Amino acid sequence: MFNVQEFHSPSPEEIAAANNTDFEVRSLDTMCVNESQLQHPWWYNLKYAAVGLLFGIAFVKAEIVSWFRIQEMFRLQSFHMYGVIGTGVVLGAISVWLIKRFKVKTIYGEQIEFHPKKFNRGQIFGGTIFGLGWAMTGACPGPLFAQIGSGAFVIGVTLLSAIGGTWLYGYFRERLPH
Repeated sequence: MFNVQEFHSPSPEEIAAANNTDFEVRSLDTMCVNESQLQHPWWYNLKYAAVGLLFGIAFVKAEIVSWFRIQEMFRLQSFHMYGVIGTGVVLGAISVWLIKRFKVKTIYGEQIEFHPKKFNRGQIFGGTIFGLGWAMTGACPGPLFAQIGSGAFVIGVTLLSAIGGTWLYGYFRERLPH
């Protein structure tokens, strides 16, 4: 009639795992997993600005910063955006395969590690909110700056909202179900 379970005292590994909840939460997102330990002068970051500029130009040329193209995608009226996104997914998969296959290192000689990710329901909620915001504003974080740079200054509202949402998530992160 009663289900009585036998009590066992936790092992040191179980206690350490229970106390290391920060690592568990961090393993659900990708922040700080492959942090580089190298220190560089501030001007080393200019290379990222150059790559970002080229990335923005590619976004504008591919028309993925166009609100109309984004609306066509969400209304299933055009294959253009699906082709661009699909190309990115295929190139990403091939790149990851090549990095794993040939044990490619960073340009500074650091090993690149891939960590398995657990699925959680927050990814569904987050993806849904992201998709709704993308459909309503016609902007996602990738092309946001390219849209502003191409003259769509109203996207500044979306940028401020993205910054505010990121701050809000960081503020409530510990209290959210992960």
